[in-house]
Amino acid sequence: MLTHPDFDPVALSLGPLQVHWYGIMYLFAFASAWFIAMRRSKREDSPVTKAQVENLITYGAFGVVLGGRVGYVVFYNFEAWMRDPMLLFRIWEGGMSFHGGLIGVLLAMLFYAHRIHIPYFRLTDFVAPIVPLGLAFGRLGNFIGQELWGRPTEGPWAMVFPKDPDLLPRHPSQLYQFAMEGVLLFSLVYWFSRKPRPTGAVSGVFLIGYACFRIIAEFAREPDQHIQFDLYGWVTRGQLLSLPMLLLGVAMVIYAYALPKLAPQSDSPEQKKI
Repeated sequence: MLTHPDFDPVALSLGPLQVHWYGIMYLFAFASAWFIAMRRSKREDSPVTKAQVENLITYGAFGVVLGGRVGYVVFYNFEAWMRDPMLLFRIWEGGMSFHGGLIGVLLAMLFYAHRIHIPYFRLTDFVAPIVPLGLAFGRLGNFIGQELWGRPTEGPWAMVFPKDPDLLPRHPSQLYQFAMEGVLLFSLVYWFSRKPRPTGAVSGVFLIGYACFRIIAEFAREPDQHIQFDLYGWVTRGQLLSLPMLLLGVAMVIYAYALPKLAPQSDSPEQKKI
């Protein structure tokens, strides 16, 4: 059995200024997105130029933060929000949702695609490979902050979290999600996007990959205390929110590869002579 290192949430203190680990993880997430976007912008098929990357990351950052907060309140604390509308603005109390952040980024990319006059799904295909490493850093932040720990287990890798009032040996599910939703998803989507793909295919693979990894990880993650299970005594809120992502991703990949075959073919020169 392992014991969590019980990190100090404050990574660095400079007089009255305190730098928290979670903030550092966000900084690393946006920095990794910028770095990968700059590399991808050099490709001949890139819809985004190097000069546009900075604005792209800015739009994405606003989408993540605003969408993540709204999503957390709507998806996980809707009744409390109805009783206390100001809950949405008390961000210092914590609470961010990946699914809300995803919706926020998709809306932000819709605005940005319109602004720079490029097809929407070409932009989302560009963005998809730059997202997973940011998710990896976010899960490290959850681990450092002892948030979203796993269910009790007797496995030799079980970990006791000092902030857990029950002090039970649990799955370090944050690290599972770091590995699956971060490292593995990045490897999959980045590898798939190395070659030109039909428009929408890369976005679809990202949605499928994240949904599958999240659904798997939820079996080890402790469900939210105030929600527990939504269906059948084992289906969690995270799994329910990931299912539409999986279905949409499959539909996008099928559509991306089927559309060229369904499109009417122009007449060949030989046909025109007849």
